[in-house]
Amino acid sequence: MKLAKRKLSFWQIWNMSFGFLGIQFGFALQGGFMSRIFQTLGADKDAIPFLWIAAPLTGLLVQPIVGHLSDRTWHPRFGRRKPFFFIGAVLSTIALFFAPYSSALWMAAGALWILDASINISMEPFRALVADKLPDSQRSYGFVVQTLIIGIGTWVASNLPWLMTQLGVSNTAPAGVVPDSVKYAFAIGAMVLFTSILYTILTTEEYPPEDLAEFEKEKSLKKGFRSGFGEIMKNIAEMPTVMKQLGVVQFFSWFAFFTMWSFATPAITAHVFGATDTTSAAYNDAADSVGSYLGTYGLVSMFYALILAFVASKVKINRKLLHLVSLCLGGLGFILIYFITEPWMLHLCFSLVGIAWASILSMPYAMLSGSVEPKKMGVYMGIFNMFIVLPQIVAALGGVNFLYKLLFGEAVINTMLLAGTLLILAGLSNLLITDRHATHD
Repeated sequence: MKLAKRKLSFWQIWNMSFGFLGIQFGFALQGGFMSRIFQTLGADKDAIPFLWIAAPLTGLLVQPIVGHLSDRTWHPRFGRRKPFFFIGAVLSTIALFFAPYSSALWMAAGALWILDASINISMEPFRALVADKLPDSQRSYGFVVQTLIIGIGTWVASNLPWLMTQLGVSNTAPAGVVPDSVKYAFAIGAMVLFTSILYTILTTEEYPPEDLAEFEKEKSLKKGFRSGFGEIMKNIAEMPTVMKQLGVVQFFSWFAFFTMWSFATPAITAHVFGATDTTSAAYNDAADSVGSYLGTYGLVSMFYALILAFVASKVKINRKLLHLVSLCLGGLGFILIYFITEPWMLHLCFSLVGIAWASILSMPYAMLSGSVEPKKMGVYMGIFNMFIVLPQIVAALGGVNFLYKLLFGEAVINTMLLAGTLLILAGLSNLLITDRHATHD
């Protein structure tokens, strides 16, 4: 029996998206401080992208598989997406807690690999849940509410090491040891990650498949690894045109943000603060400050998402134009980092980046969701996220190091110029998208 999807209230959408608070705690701590951990353990700046590579490589495999499995899961009590929320939450919590206790680079890289893979087990079903539960008219609104929650998580988590330092926790440590301020921050992040996902599980009900009898019939006919792999490959071959066009936008967008996550700490601590000795108080204080400045993009993305949520609930929006402008503003923010003369100016730079981040986390998914069959929403959300991990793999395998040195020169701050250029290219790539059903509410 086909169920009509009713409009949900703000708080119902908030509850079903609240787990993203914890997911973003994990991503913000990972993105803001794993490079700091790598540097503390002795990594050279040019080796940092390679140490990140296991995370996107795993995502390339995990995301479509989890999406496929969640599409084919249904239990009257546990639902379709919620079992994956819980499994991902448990594994992510463990990995996040133990990551700063790594005593060697291979251990830290392994912790990052497990953390990223585990977060992805939860994250992609969260994207699919919005499309599962909301009618077409509320999908932009739903993804924007997720972005609002993500912005809150980014800002709070990015400031945790700084807050721990202000509360008297040690922010320095011997060579090769991660400071207690970072360890405490990761422990708090692990707790928030688990409890916020559990909150969504306990407060959200899922709809059964539209035709339960047909769902069970299809599931019984398509069992086993070969069948599942073949179906995923078939879906990749038949992906909607809009997804391919958005893939170009996503490639440039996520190459830019991977560059930021990999190089923001070494680039800004050296260029803005003049600190390079990872055992010194100057470096660790500067690294805390970089984390706080990175939190600015989360805070601004929260307010930008709040504005978008209000607008999307009242009027129709041109998703393509909005995404184009937002990405170009973010690109400008990255480029301005090169030219600033005072640290406080980083707030302005990352405010512009926050506008792009809010749009990246909402508009592509809103444009895509209207072009995908509901029964394949999970697998296509997973496949779509291959366009997130592929650019990160290219970047980690030397793409960042090659491009920033080729285009701008050897100084590590030039990575921010590269990130800005790529984000502007991502914005202009929106002009490839012509389907009005995807671009307009």
